Amino acid sequence: MTRDCFATPVPFSAGTAAPHTTLPAGACDSHMHVYDQRFPAAPGAKLLPPDASVQDYRALQQRIGTQRTVLVTPSTYGADNRCMLQGLAALGDNARGVAVIDGRESDAQLQALHDAGVRGVRLNLSLGVTGSVDSILPLARRIAPWGWHLQLLMPPDVLACLGDVLRRVSVPLVFDHLGRIAPEQAGTHPAHALLLQLLGEGRAWVKLSGGYIVSATHAVDDPALDALAASYLRAEPQQVLWGSDWPHATASAGLHPVPDDALQTDTLARWCDQAGADALRRVLVTNPAALYGFSPVSTSSSPNPV
Repeated sequence: MTRDCFATPVPFSAGTAAPHTTLPAGACDSHMHVYDQRFPAAPGAKLLPPDASVQDYRALQQRIGTQRTVLVTPSTYGADNRCMLQGLAALGDNARGVAVIDGRESDAQLQALHDAGVRGVRLNLSLGVTGSVDSILPLARRIAPWGWHLQLLMPPDVLACLGDVLRRVSVPLVFDHLGRIAPEQAGTHPAHALLLQLLGEGRAWVKLSGGYIVSATHAVDDPALDALAASYLRAEPQQVLWGSDWPHATASAGLHPVPDDALQTDTLARWCDQAGADALRRVLVTNPAALYGFSPVSTSSSPNPV
């Protein structure tokens, strides 16, 4: 595939070229958001991006070749999951959700989320306006009966202090955005060491998402990210995922340029090529199916046409 075979711009994504990489059938983007101003932002929300719809996102799927999706309720809406659930319904069986809850929801409310396709909850201690470090164990206990995971995002200095707490969590842990570890902290910061230990102990998963957020240059193909990504793929390749983080709300906020998602896809492929045979399929297909409960994909299936 050549990168000039796709000529239609995708909202909130730089460039128009397709990736060089042909993704495997059933490839999953395990971290993205939708936004709709008909749903009010939570008081104190720091990111207020423009509307980004499922229709917009389908254009990205066609561009890069993914078929499955995990929608995450963004910090903008606090614990209001209506926008995410609307997107989840529109995407259908090939989508799963990660909600935000405050822990006071009834069993019936959590069951309704599960029935809609939710398979985890997120606690964002970086930009979120719901929850705190003290919420980790209560949230984990609350969601355990549904077999959900707890997705975490926090500054490395906070993460480094939570080893004892995280080892008491009774559900799988998922760290998005490369654990929010900056490339220069790989191998030196205690938070990186803790995350690698949790991976090795089978307690945690990590998403190779948001590289442009933790990179000093905010480039999706920053070579400084290579060692960080490789450390996770080497530690526990069965528990590594990938996400686009579309529509890149931090770019809308002016914190950095809009990423090129085709280039971001090719960067993932490069990381996986260095991790050994079948690593790309594991990260994009096998691992998401295990964590989110997608049905198995036949290796003979055809990938998305682009």
